[in-house]
Amino acid sequence: MGWNSWNHFADHVTDADVRSAADQLVSSGMRDAGYIYVNVDDTWEGERDANGVLHTNSKFPDMKALADYVHSKGLKFGIYSSPGPKTCGGYAGSFGHEAQDAKMYAAWGVDYLKYDLCSFQDNMRAERDAHPDDPMAEYKLMIAAYKKMGDALRATGRPIVYSLCQYGLDEPWKFGPGVGATMWCTTDDINDTFQRMMNIAYAQVGLGKYTAPGRWNDPDMLEVGNGGMNTSEYKVHMSLWAVLGAPLLAGNDLSRMSAADKAILTNRDVIAIDQDALGKGGDRLRQIGDLSIWERPLSGGRTAVAIVNASLGGRDVPIDLATIGFPQGAKARDVWA
Repeated sequence: MGWNSWNHFADHVTDADVRSAADQLVSSGMRDAGYIYVNVDDTWEGERDANGVLHTNSKFPDMKALADYVHSKGLKFGIYSSPGPKTCGGYAGSFGHEAQDAKMYAAWGVDYLKYDLCSFQDNMRAERDAHPDDPMAEYKLMIAAYKKMGDALRATGRPIVYSLCQYGLDEPWKFGPGVGATMWCTTDDINDTFQRMMNIAYAQVGLGKYTAPGRWNDPDMLEVGNGGMNTSEYKVHMSLWAVLGAPLLAGNDLSRMSAADKAILTNRDVIAIDQDALGKGGDRLRQIGDLSIWERPLSGGRTAVAIVNASLGGRDVPIDLATIGFPQGAKARDVWA
């Protein structure tokens, strides 16, 4: 759980924005609700010097000082790179400098690395062309690249969450643990629309069995508070991410957060479902037209159920409790009410 700069600030993010986000996580109560990672996404990178050391650009004059500031707030600090020569924004990636960059991150006090495939896809296409008789050539190259950084992070001795961002290509829920990853994107990028959010949710069907403590499917960051959906739609968004057991990385401007958006992001019962100690993933139980029913097993013999009506009108929805493991009935509570 935490906050990432990309969804709202994108390539305009600065040191001041990140410090403000850390302040707001504390003052809003989000830190105490569990949001502890403050993650700088792409566009912080400058140029490499003659020794290959990557320096920050003018927007981030001192990354170690920024990490120290975040840590002083009782939070953790995250950063971004790519296995390719360039990031998605065209800045310097970690290709050929993996161990060097990992040591630098550890020295800065980094607690989280988002590693975005981006320009490494060019390397993969070149590998395919060089080995036309090997249908696995691209896959093996990608695995090796992600494992190289995973090994480099581990060699620093600092615990760093390793997040794979490669758009769900080649089923990362299967190879992620083997390259040292803690979490992996299961899909391409989200945007702040109800249709895109629901399409991503539907793409998670069947993936719940790959979730376990320390092994998390990531359907991308939260859009709650960015203005593209209404309050009811944001509740659906938060509910689905919770019942899936997804990472909760807010992506809004925390300094301008409405009371309604704050209530959604800090609903302690919904967060408790997402963060349940059993660590099992949720999945869709059934789909009937625009109606979907999702379930997730929880600790203590409980089950979380998300009933999602994606149509324009209201509906009454009967639920057979026996289908979710309670043939003798159960006590139910609406965590939004």
